[in-house]
Amino acid sequence: MKRRMLLGVIAAAVLAVPGIGYADPIKLRELYNKDLSFSDFAVDKEGSEVEVAGFMAPPLKAEAKFFVLTKKPMAVCPFCESEAEWPDDILVVYVDEVLSVVPFNYPIAVSGELALGTYRDEESGFVSRVRLVDASYRRL
Repeated sequence: MKRRMLLGVIAAAVLAVPGIGYADPIKLRELYNKDLSFSDFAVDKEGSEVEVAGFMAPPLKAEAKFFVLTKKPMAVCPFCESEAEWPDDILVVYVDEVLSVVPFNYPIAVSGELALGTYRDEESGFVSRVRLVDASYRRL
């Protein structure tokens, strides 16, 4: 337990240090207003390539081509049942290749095209309100 807490604190400190290999990544909280509507910033960036820092939640299945990016390390995937239950601190990331899983407590940077609006993944049934498409990611 202490080790997991320490890893989370270290990872958060690493993400807070400017200039560690990515330029001005956006924060998940910048995508929403307090009422969970999309922020003006998100609407302005829709369709543009953005970079977001966070953590890869464990994928829902082997050979997945998407994962959930979280602001804090999570040992389990925060799978949502509906748009109404969508939290404001996760982001779905779609990649072209089968995932090379990064341990849930290692910080990553993800770049991709920002897409807004409710979307249901045909294969998994996963519902998202915001996602990165044609994305790539790297460990920090």
